[in-house]
Amino acid sequence: MTNSYDAIVIGGGHNGLVSAAYLARAGLRTVVLESRTALGGAAATEQPWPEAPHLSVTRLSYVMSLMPSTIIQDLSLERHGYKVHPMGPYYQAFPEGGSLTIYEEDPARTHDEIARWSKKDAEAWGRWNDWLQGIANVMGPLLTRVPPTIGSHSPSDLADLAKLVWKNRGVDTRMVADITRLMSMSIADLLDDWFESPQVKGALAVNGVIGTWAGPFAPGTAYVMAHHSIGDVGDGAGLGSWGYPEGGMGAVAAAIARSARELGVEIRTEARVDSVSTRNGRATGVVLVGGEELAAPVVVTTLHPKTAFLDHLPRTELPADFVSDIERWNTRSGVVKINLALAELPNFTANPSKGQAEHHTGSVEMSPTMEFIERAFQDAREGRAALAPFSDGVIPTTLDKTMNPDGTHIFSMFTQYVPHEWAEEPHTEELEAYTDRLIDLYDEVAPGFKGSVLHRDIVGPHEMQQEYGLIGGNIFHGELTPEQLFHMRPAPGYADYRTPIDGLYNGSSATHGGGGVCGIPGWQAARAALSDRRGRWDRLRSVGRRS
Repeated sequence: MTNSYDAIVIGGGHNGLVSAAYLARAGLRTVVLESRTALGGAAATEQPWPEAPHLSVTRLSYVMSLMPSTIIQDLSLERHGYKVHPMGPYYQAFPEGGSLTIYEEDPARTHDEIARWSKKDAEAWGRWNDWLQGIANVMGPLLTRVPPTIGSHSPSDLADLAKLVWKNRGVDTRMVADITRLMSMSIADLLDDWFESPQVKGALAVNGVIGTWAGPFAPGTAYVMAHHSIGDVGDGAGLGSWGYPEGGMGAVAAAIARSARELGVEIRTEARVDSVSTRNGRATGVVLVGGEELAAPVVVTTLHPKTAFLDHLPRTELPADFVSDIERWNTRSGVVKINLALAELPNFTANPSKGQAEHHTGSVEMSPTMEFIERAFQDAREGRAALAPFSDGVIPTTLDKTMNPDGTHIFSMFTQYVPHEWAEEPHTEELEAYTDRLIDLYDEVAPGFKGSVLHRDIVGPHEMQQEYGLIGGNIFHGELTPEQLFHMRPAPGYADYRTPIDGLYNGSSATHGGGGVCGIPGWQAARAALSDRRGRWDRLRSVGRRS
């Protein structure tokens, strides 16, 4: 039957494409169903300005890190066009004057930069990075490990837990204490333990709150910093190895799609799933909007868990406690993604330049202090858009010339905060005013910046939810808070990429390893499905031998 497959993958974002490629690589006839007209999900390169169709922007996600080299090699992604330009330094110009540049690959230059603000912090910098590397050596490989089912008494689950403990038998008491503190403390408290300069702490606090409904003084934000700073999941290279994919983030999805198609995957766009079909507690396929039915014994969903489990399945098919866990799943966000087309690069008073300079090639921040970021969060908590938003900004066109054929530069600004309730309504006028205020902040440190803006594209929480399926506008499909990590992601007992429905697997960013364009959830969901399939065949062969 043309509508019968070995596996169906719901969602054509990067996780769905990775999952499909691995399933097809194992010999399964696989189809990907994507509701939008284009692939990539939040990892998409788009042309948002009809008046300038030659300009491309990465509308939502904007930098690469944490994708295991295993996935890159297994799927031959470099052969299919995957290419990443390593980012330049971190740069912040301060309204009161001066700047701070952090060079990840040049400790001596960074020491001198930090010493301009605090000699004590300059001396602490090397120790901080050594400590963070030690954390990464333990936590990085955990991102690619299936979490054990903690609390289960089954022999296999107890064996998994024992393996985890044994593998980390070299971790000492001090490291366990440091990781425990990371999971529970704020990035502000952590940085206060190490540094004194408000400028240095402001720089490092950004990774603790990016994409998170929390300010830097909130417990758990220290872990968010660690998650974004690891850069190596045990088989890759380099702590915090961030980069711009050539062609934008959509080129990453395109490379995975080319690999998947080469492996035999069928990819369908404008194919919105209405429901997942089940029989006797087992997935049997899907029904599309419009009534078309597709059958398969394996279904992988990479959608937000509230969509995957509360919309695509009757709640009566699921355990009541699982339904409650998904209903309580926190998926708030105060993010606004702003993409600007610039006639010229910003010329900062603190570091005057004619044309492109090194400090344009990395992150160009607006986060001068932790208190600045916290005030933006408190504004949003009080029900209004931040009066002074913070921005994690990058200008990928400084390194990737494919995005600006006429020399126009694209400034990609990942900004916060607006009230998380704004996911329910567009709030167009307020977002325009919010964007004006952020542009004014950059203009204060780089006079003329405001006048250089040719086009602007503003993507608020409502559009993220409606257009991209990011409920609450949360880019991670769920907040990276302590109660939603590791064996709790997305629900106790279901962190192994399986679900209460046999044959239905979860490969969304709401699973362990999710958060960023890494492909780990899709890869793990495919591995779980293939493992179960092999187990069923082994049992059938065993029965055949006995009969």
